[in-house]
Amino acid sequence: MKLHSIIYLSLLFFFPVVISAQSTLKDPEIDKMVAEVKAENLEATVRKLVSFGTRHTLSDTKSKTRGIGAAQRWVKSEFDKYALESNGRLTATIDYFTVKADGKRIAVDSQLGNVMATLKGTDPTDNRVIIISGHLDSRVSDVMNTTSDAPGANDDGSGVAAMMELAKIMSKREFPYTLIFVAVTGEEQGLYGAKHLAELAKESKWNVIAMINNDMIGNSLSSGTLLRDNTKVRVFSETIPYLETEEEAKMRKATNRDNDSPSRLLARYIKTTTNQYIDQLDINLVYRNDRFLRGGDHTPFSQNGFPAIRFCEMNENYEHQHQDLRTENGIKYGDLPEFMDFEYLRKITCSNLAVFSNLAWSPKAPLNVGIEVKELSNSSTLVWKAPEGKKIYGYQILIRETASSHWEKSIFVTNTKAEIPYSKDNFFFAVQSIDELGHASIPVFPIPIR
Repeated sequence: MKLHSIIYLSLLFFFPVVISAQSTLKDPEIDKMVAEVKAENLEATVRKLVSFGTRHTLSDTKSKTRGIGAAQRWVKSEFDKYALESNGRLTATIDYFTVKADGKRIAVDSQLGNVMATLKGTDPTDNRVIIISGHLDSRVSDVMNTTSDAPGANDDGSGVAAMMELAKIMSKREFPYTLIFVAVTGEEQGLYGAKHLAELAKESKWNVIAMINNDMIGNSLSSGTLLRDNTKVRVFSETIPYLETEEEAKMRKATNRDNDSPSRLLARYIKTTTNQYIDQLDINLVYRNDRFLRGGDHTPFSQNGFPAIRFCEMNENYEHQHQDLRTENGIKYGDLPEFMDFEYLRKITCSNLAVFSNLAWSPKAPLNVGIEVKELSNSSTLVWKAPEGKKIYGYQILIRETASSHWEKSIFVTNTKAEIPYSKDNFFFAVQSIDELGHASIPVFPIPIR
């Protein structure tokens, strides 16, 4: 995502500027925030979470030092500390809710709780919401074992630590709309915390434009192959939306936009923003909602119609996931901090921070984006309406070949209509709003206009 200089643009008069899809324009405040993320701080948070012994969803809630209750109260207390530097905009709560016994992983009716920090936006006319999560609960081999030590360092102390680091850093700044930081519970028992929050968001008609789930982002060494790589991270995104209407399905088929769901557009946004701000970290776009036999807290949000993705490490180590603490045949099993790569966790946290802040400062997305299909042509004409709210510096038309997974080129324009020398038959397009610092909205895929 690259803006051309005003001087160069003025030389070209009204002609669009064709450039690569990756921007060199960076907001120095985002660079400053990224520099505040420290591997040692993330490690300290993970080790504190491990110190609660087990954080099983159904573990002790009364103890001050052990179990899910103690862990929840500690995270809440940390959020309260961050709130002191937020000028009253950050508030924290434990959102308790009751889950009925399901005959599977919830043995009896149980009270669960999500620990949430809400950073209120400064613009009362902007109702957008973005959510970042990690799951607080942990488990061992037997998912119903509520008492044995279940350190959950990587799964998912890593995701919670990243989320908390963002809350700490971002609460010191002002953003126009609402940001929610949440440590959900009940993930290992059936995504209960995420389901509760997603349903609350839907019932309350929150305008959630992005939900980012971090689950297992701190291990760089795979089991079996012993491949170590801390330069790549996977971002999972759904293809056809769960709540696609009949009319939306008809339009998807007409435009062949199977790879351009709202969640997938968000995933590509993450890739381009990470390339812009974070060194030595590549986003590997995975075109499926999640891994085989596994699930994550982004899924209930997708199922309720919200754009949602999952960050997950590139190489998983199954010896350190969902395992009883033990040593067998010289192999030490268990999800312990000693098996984590905290520099890797730092980089992924920085990616989250760059994406979250870039999006949180962005103008609203363009409205009624369309592509003219009135006649045969080897060029393409796109039209849209300017959004209300924050002043728009310009717009980017994103371009990629139909077989490409990511945006390859972009064209910067200042008008709300552009004819570009790329055939609508051979390329996919999207349009996003840009402010003067390069903060970009989520791209919008155009619909045909006759």
